[in-house]
Amino acid sequence: MTWTVRPELPDSPAAAALWRAYYTELSDRWYLLHEGRRTDPAELEREVAAQSGADLVPPRGHLLVARYAGEPAGSAGVRLLDAATAELTRVFVHEAMRGKGGAALLVGAAEEAARASGATRLILDTRADLVEARALYARLGFTETEPHNAGLYAEHWFAKHLV
Repeated sequence: MTWTVRPELPDSPAAAALWRAYYTELSDRWYLLHEGRRTDPAELEREVAAQSGADLVPPRGHLLVARYAGEPAGSAGVRLLDAATAELTRVFVHEAMRGKGGAALLVGAAEEAARASGATRLILDTRADLVEARALYARLGFTETEPHNAGLYAEHWFAKHLV
């Protein structure tokens, strides 16, 4: 079985399904940790609709969809913040596909997209409970930095210089 990674528009069926799976997993994980419950379905629908991914379209953004054996399995987004800085977002691989190299492949493709857009630095934020994500970013050469935003759920910030 092999991976492929290609850009897609955020409203494609595969990208929309991956966004829903990503948001559901992250939201449920937060609510289970902090409130002992899953995400309210009405809230889930509101938030999925509110975060369309419109900022992940060229020329200032890219949404990458990874497929494993032809099936949508993960995604990563890149948005250009300024001439030199891009932000990595929405890095997600379906649980059943984890451990097969897809996340590293997606992040590598996101780095290439950021470079192609002129960025020399890639930044991201994540939450404390997402220990797997933090380990992935460290393994891929990102270093933890001081906060670069005031995101509601941002607890750890990372950067990587692109050469």
